[in-house]
Amino acid sequence: MNLTNKVAIITGGAGGIGRAMAHEFLREGARGVVISDLDPDQVKHVSDELGCLGFAADVTNESEVIALVDSAVSHYGQVDLYCSNAGALSEGGLLIDAPDELWQSQWDVHVMAHIYAARACLPSMIARGDGYFLITASAAGLLAAMGTGPYTVSKAAAVKLAEFMAITHGDDGIKVSVLCPQGVNTAMAPRSLGDGQTDGVIEPEQLAKTVVDTLNEERFHVLPHPEVGEYVRRKGNDIDRWLAGMRRLRKRSLN
Repeated sequence: MNLTNKVAIITGGAGGIGRAMAHEFLREGARGVVISDLDPDQVKHVSDELGCLGFAADVTNESEVIALVDSAVSHYGQVDLYCSNAGALSEGGLLIDAPDELWQSQWDVHVMAHIYAARACLPSMIARGDGYFLITASAAGLLAAMGTGPYTVSKAAAVKLAEFMAITHGDDGIKVSVLCPQGVNTAMAPRSLGDGQTDGVIEPEQLAKTVVDTLNEERFHVLPHPEVGEYVRRKGNDIDRWLAGMRRLRKRSLN
């Protein structure tokens, strides 16, 4: 997808990755960008700064996602690209450190929000035979993140959902990409990253340029850290060896 004259919605757009993508899309000639986030004041501040539209919405509420899409369509006539980017970090595993409420909240923001976006956008996209979804997952969704079960499991589900959408609706003219970075210098980033958990923390502006390049080529995996592609291949070649290596890495990170 060439972004010239296209209309994009970006959730989680008031900061970090979302804000950087909005800025880059406008620089690439997008006809319209609509950013969305939870805080109305921050949305207004960033949208005024960038010169785009802003819409406060909770992406875990389907009616608010529908209202977001309807607002973009009302203003621009259609949505060409929906960047389902909102997310939240968490910690915890399978025991009392990660209660049901945490697992559910991570599922809602990292999976259901994408489903709500698809339901809101797919009918009109399919009708005109063209549309694009960019789902922000994480390298954790392709591989694993230690110490954060709800996050890594829900991000893996986001990757699988993106695959399902690409398979099911590719012949309808729908393109799908999944964004899977490691460390990015945003407010959400951990203050420290343990041994082996990242190949470097990049700036969101660098990530946004990778997104644009990948959208232009319409490739599925968006890998701002290209090393992740090799790790995925190693995992696929020998899952038992990969799991053993991850256990060793986990032990080392705990010391």
